[in-house]
Amino acid sequence: MIEIDLVSEGLVILVKAIPDSRKNEVRGEQNGALRVSVTQIPEKGKANKAVQEQLARGLGLRKSQVQLISGETNPLKRFLITGVTVEELRERVAPYLV
Repeated sequence: MIEIDLVSEGLVILVKAIPDSRKNEVRGEQNGALRVSVTQIPEKGKANKAVQEQLARGLGLRKSQVQLISGETNPLKRFLITGVTVEELRERVAPYLV
């Protein structure tokens, strides 16, 4: 199950970023984190931006609803998701957990 925390600003989701992959995709779950692969290499924040964009696209959100809040230089990142309820986010994540 993906870890989702309710905070005053919205929801926080744990993401395992996999840069320098063959394609951009949300790839399932690993130890409570949503796995997100991107083709971008991890330099000067480019991979973080790509992960943010792929996460938004994969979950059907606007980029402005997805914000990196920790883990800039770590594969495990925490993203703030705004504008959806916990139930809505779980529904959007569910197709990637099969």
